[in-house]
Amino acid sequence: MSKATRALGTKLLKGEQAIGGLTSIGGIEITADEIDVTTLDSDGGYREFIGGFKDAGEVPIEGFFDAENEGQLAMETSLDDGLAEDYKISFPTKPPAEWDFKAVVTGFKVGDVDVDGNITFGATLRISGKPNLTVTPEV
Repeated sequence: MSKATRALGTKLLKGEQAIGGLTSIGGIEITADEIDVTTLDSDGGYREFIGGFKDAGEVPIEGFFDAENEGQLAMETSLDDGLAEDYKISFPTKPPAEWDFKAVVTGFKVGDVDVDGNITFGATLRISGKPNLTVTPEV
């Protein structure tokens, strides 16, 4: 049987403040640089590598603009401040799981509109440092 979990109920928090009206939260993808340590006597003529610096990338978010949602509006203030702040992505899984990370807001957008559409909101969070995935065992 599949262990797939419906995404409904996933939340993004800036500190303790929820960012409302979201339709999409990008996933965290950690990558590592590679350092070539190949020498003239490397076994079999194959290149050899070790891991270098890691990068947790960006978390793009999208949703419907809500002029009364303090979480959405706080994203613009964070962009202006340029500081790494605490964020959390909370998943509705069993057992509960969440990403905790620090990020700088590097993009903020309001106002893609068309005749048959909604007013949209979007932002980009650039992760600073190591994100932590926590799975809390159920008691």
